[in-house]
Amino acid sequence: MSDNQPMIEFRDVHKYYGDYHALRGISASIRAGEFFSLLGPSGCGKTTLLRTIAGFEDISTGVVLLDGKDMAHVPANKRPTNMVFQSYAIFPHLTVEENVGFGLRRDPRSKEDKAKAVAEALEMVGLKGYGKRAAHALSGGQRQRVALARALILKPKVLLLDEPLSALDKKMREQMQVELIKLQRQVGITFVLVTHDQEEALVMSDRIAVMFEGEIAQLADPETLYRRPNSRKVADFIGTMNFIPCEVLSDAGGQVEVEAKGLGRVTLAADQCPPGKGEEPVVGLRPETLTLLYPGQTTTERTVAGVVDEVIYFGDMTYYDVYLGGTDVEVRLSMRNVPGRPILEVGNDVEVAWSPSALVLFR
Repeated sequence: MSDNQPMIEFRDVHKYYGDYHALRGISASIRAGEFFSLLGPSGCGKTTLLRTIAGFEDISTGVVLLDGKDMAHVPANKRPTNMVFQSYAIFPHLTVEENVGFGLRRDPRSKEDKAKAVAEALEMVGLKGYGKRAAHALSGGQRQRVALARALILKPKVLLLDEPLSALDKKMREQMQVELIKLQRQVGITFVLVTHDQEEALVMSDRIAVMFEGEIAQLADPETLYRRPNSRKVADFIGTMNFIPCEVLSDAGGQVEVEAKGLGRVTLAADQCPPGKGEEPVVGLRPETLTLLYPGQTTTERTVAGVVDEVIYFGDMTYYDVYLGGTDVEVRLSMRNVPGRPILEVGNDVEVAWSPSALVLFR
């Protein structure tokens, strides 16, 4: 494979189930060695798209290429892929090493070589010494690792992950996210993850395709998706975004001037103004880009008076809902709870600092 050839490529892929149009003209490429995520709400087509890579779903029209080869009529067991399912699909009556070595049953290697491969795979996922343990006696996190080891032992070019962490509790899920990132770097193969968890996608991915209703709404790196979403729908789905009504006053010379309710007149650069999608104009800004000024604090940013309407304490962070100076516009902002910084109360008058560079215009 040449350096610039994608590992996976979709060319105008459509999938119908009877009259239902599940995938609607998907065109995208996934690079070799990339950690790529398909992110979207339930029913958006992300798992269907993943299954077209694996060969578990036929496409209606279009082309799916793997490592430069057209996968039309190539069965699942002949593709250079392996999948880790949401349910893990491990065999409870087998030991850990029997589960991991299951795919090697028809492998021509000697028994000793197979045992060595199993041991290496278990060490890779942090389960060294667990080979003789019964699979049914494992925790959820350990079962997930067994499923990973079983998939990786066959050395696929692409590992497909169908919401593999959804059954884990929050702490274990966060731990496994970090371990999966390290594992992907270690083995260097292409990982394609399906998830509906926005934080999970942002944490783990090199690039993310956000999907709605069988289409890719935006494909970008995590920071671009978060800071410069291309539509209100993407912005609303990725994290928390405040939307403030505005009026577009002028649009010339690569800059757009708006009057934002509660914030006043603002000039925005071209990269803050994605192409319009026929929406009512609003400016969006993230909670962490707003700051509460405490007595004696000064700032070079713009400020607006406000009143605290709600206080949500999260331990490391406190979220405040604040009405902006004499308007019905309410924004949510986040403040880190550092020593010496008091938690404010509902009804407190506050000064909110903000920067025009944090705004994104949707229209």
